[in-house]
Amino acid sequence: MRIAFNASILRAPRTGIGQYVTGLVTALQQREDVEISLFLGRRWSLTLPLPTASAQMARVMQVARATSLLRGMPGAYRLRRFVEQRAFAAGVRRQPVDLYHEPSLWPFDSFNGTGPLVMTLHDLTHVHYPETQPRARLAEIERHVGKGVARAARILVDSAYIGREVVSHFGLPTDKVVVAPLGCGAEFHPRTEAQTRAALQPLGLRHGSYLLCVGTLEPRKNLLLTLRAYARLPDALRKQYPLLIVGMAGWGEDTFAGELRAALAGGHVRLAGYLGQARLAEVVAGARALVYPSLYEGFGLPVVEAMASGTPVIVSDRASLPEVAGAAGLIVDADDDVGLAAAMQMLLGDDPEWQRRCQAGLQQAAQFTWRRCAEITVQTYRAVLA
Repeated sequence: MRIAFNASILRAPRTGIGQYVTGLVTALQQREDVEISLFLGRRWSLTLPLPTASAQMARVMQVARATSLLRGMPGAYRLRRFVEQRAFAAGVRRQPVDLYHEPSLWPFDSFNGTGPLVMTLHDLTHVHYPETQPRARLAEIERHVGKGVARAARILVDSAYIGREVVSHFGLPTDKVVVAPLGCGAEFHPRTEAQTRAALQPLGLRHGSYLLCVGTLEPRKNLLLTLRAYARLPDALRKQYPLLIVGMAGWGEDTFAGELRAALAGGHVRLAGYLGQARLAEVVAGARALVYPSLYEGFGLPVVEAMASGTPVIVSDRASLPEVAGAAGLIVDADDDVGLAAAMQMLLGDDPEWQRRCQAGLQQAAQFTWRRCAEITVQTYRAVLA
């Protein structure tokens, strides 16, 4: 099977969908029954681009500048779309494919040679949290996503929770939606203190002696709840276990900027910003626990990455997170800072419970592999082409 795969998201720092594209395409390329042609925005490639950590940081700054520019230019999103549409069309005319896989919300228009469409819908953030998008971009999403869903032969989703949402919101038959859970990169695995030292020393941290938050700094990640819960811990615990926040700037930071600044000034909360995947894996493996009380997630990849690293997880009771964490996760009310503080204190002070959660997390994470995701994806391709 020859598949046209839109990988243009890889021009941005590899969070969320970028990790999905990287993990899935890597697994697909290991198969002999699939040939993947990657569209990278202006050009085509048979191989994934592999940016270095410094290149990723440069892309963070470049994307921030480009986003600011696009917000101020009328019609900028449509212009970029028009340019990419022409490049995509030219590519599939030169080398027709059997099927087109779109891993995000904006499928390109169909052309002779693209074949049927398989689309991945990771979540409905644009429906539940429209304020997360610039107004012009939201208008483009709303203009394209409905047409894409109607045209798609199958829609892949990351979790059963999102599958139910997609069926309900778009009024689709259940057999049009296929659950293909995400996987976890091989770089996420348990590590010793010696193996994490190089990553932790510059941050002033010690292996097993800090709590960790991972995610873009935006209200949906519920960072405010985490800060308030952490502030409830006894001073001695906060001194022994700092809270490290990893993630690049997002929308709506002003809603919690004051409390975040105050927490950082206190000295026990630290902000690392964006970390490349290799360094992130070391930081995740060195944490005592991951705190992830997000308000809405289609999957929650950091949860699986933490469990695969032998790091217990505390997650909220919202959306897909209980499904992904399973019995290994400590599940708390997304509005309850007292309950979250109690969960933190349990994992910091109860070593047998901490160890039990470590082992349960390793078992839970083992079911989430990119190989399994690729197998379900290929089965979907075959069903469509049949």
